[in-house]
Amino acid sequence: MNDRPSVRDDLLAQIPSLRAFAVSLCGQMDKADDLVQEALVKAWSNLGSFTEGTNMRAWLFTILRNVYYSEHRKRRREVQDADGMFSARLVVHPSQNGHMDLQDFRTALSGLPPDQREALILVGASGFSYEEAAAICEVAVGTIKSRVNRARSALTRSLAVQAGSEFGPEPTLQAAMVTTSSGSSS
Repeated sequence: MNDRPSVRDDLLAQIPSLRAFAVSLCGQMDKADDLVQEALVKAWSNLGSFTEGTNMRAWLFTILRNVYYSEHRKRRREVQDADGMFSARLVVHPSQNGHMDLQDFRTALSGLPPDQREALILVGASGFSYEEAAAICEVAVGTIKSRVNRARSALTRSLAVQAGSEFGPEPTLQAAMVTTSSGSSS
């Protein structure tokens, strides 16, 4: 290994054969060039493991083949996502902001009058229809609708929120902040 220029020359002399082998493996010139480059980088960084007097060409071809199959296995596990649909669903929202938003929301919720808080929790967070919430509270449906509307308005003012989406993906917050239309259940 003391004769570095000779080893380097031996590596360089194998590039045309490595390119031909790489093209036969992957079928594309640009990918073949990437494979050869990766194989040469690995070979150069692992020259200490090459035993002088053995077949340099076979060693390089083995490295290139291993690089190819490693990349092939990795790509097989990858999912094509040209339009970004899959990656958009994999977004992880920061937990600190959600935690702080939830803490602010809970403080604002506890400041509501008990009847409004109860109506909002039944309809917004627990998923009961207005009719079911009215039956639970033993009041008219219109009374529940009014309480929920006043509670949502009070929360929106208290939290200085323009839209429920400002609170991120927390389902409880979203349900409580979303306004309902024409008496439908949230």
